[in-house]
Amino acid sequence: DQEQDIFSVIRENDIFVNHPYESFDSSVERFIHAAAVDPDVLAIKQCLYRTDIDSPFIKSLIAAADSGKQVSCIVELRARFDEDQNLQLTRLLEKHGIHVAYGMMGYKTHAKASLVIRREEGRLQAYGHIGTGNYHSITARQYSDVGILTSCKTITDDLIEIFNFLTGRSRHSDYQSLLVAPVTMRNRFLGLIDQEIEAAKAGNPSRIWAKMNQLEDPEIMARLIQASQAGVEVQLVIRGFCCLRPGVPGISENIRIISVIGRFLEHSRIFHFASGSEDPLDGEWFIGSADWMKRNLDGRVEIVVPVMDAAARHRLNRIMMVNMNDRHDAWEMKPDGSYYPLRLESGRKEQTEPSGTFDLLCRDAREADAGRMES
Repeated sequence: DQEQDIFSVIRENDIFVNHPYESFDSSVERFIHAAAVDPDVLAIKQCLYRTDIDSPFIKSLIAAADSGKQVSCIVELRARFDEDQNLQLTRLLEKHGIHVAYGMMGYKTHAKASLVIRREEGRLQAYGHIGTGNYHSITARQYSDVGILTSCKTITDDLIEIFNFLTGRSRHSDYQSLLVAPVTMRNRFLGLIDQEIEAAKAGNPSRIWAKMNQLEDPEIMARLIQASQAGVEVQLVIRGFCCLRPGVPGISENIRIISVIGRFLEHSRIFHFASGSEDPLDGEWFIGSADWMKRNLDGRVEIVVPVMDAAARHRLNRIMMVNMNDRHDAWEMKPDGSYYPLRLESGRKEQTEPSGTFDLLCRDAREADAGRMES
């Protein structure tokens, strides 16, 4: 409902979004636009790695600054292929009095995050968006990404500290809930993998599922091999290059790796750990901007957020199950590093029932829309 106050909706429950199956314009763009025109909003802060200089986000940020709001942007001048456009963007933003910063010296700011500070009943209330994709209206229609809009205090408090750090207002380096690279993320992920190893050794439920663009980090891969050897179920959906070979006897026989190449470019980063629970919905879930690559964990500013909302966890579980069971667009890696199409394994090339990630998630979105219309 376009007339409903988006801030009251977020206060009631986190909003989970899965683009482009769900409208980017009506969720993330609407969030920033609503903040820009709301007289009770005092400040907007946003990380801009890639965006279109003519995008609705830029128009909203400029409108907010022109109306007297405090607006800050972290712009990455070294975003590959967008260097010149981002330089033009900084000039435009500064012309309208927007505070432009460039993040940590020597590190690309690759995080996908926004923060809104609003005055409500005599106090300040923070709202945040953390996602896996850029604030780019065109790629939001071509890439599959997930995100969460939240007013959870532990998350927004961390976002405040991160933006203060990136704009030079603090040296804070400890966070309550967020996994932040290059500060805490690597150790947190290693600790989560170790937790699954210990669970497997104790005979408890153990499971690691992850979806990302690339896998290359030597330390993470070595720990995943240890997990496999301990008996942990490791299922990875890696769209691009992957330097870990699954199914090698005695080394990685409990690791399965697939790549889904379908209608959209699979861009979301999703991480799940059993955390002692048989039911995936009771485990730990995370989404964010970082692949398991050395450059992401050590050389960039990245944010990964825990997903606590039950409905959002259900959605993430559905996305992972659809990807891992894809028999239309998925290719599985063999122990020798080659790939074979899983549609051949299904026994028939054409299937009457939809089995691909795109078909199933489109059907989910249509059914959800129909349910909202009926209610």
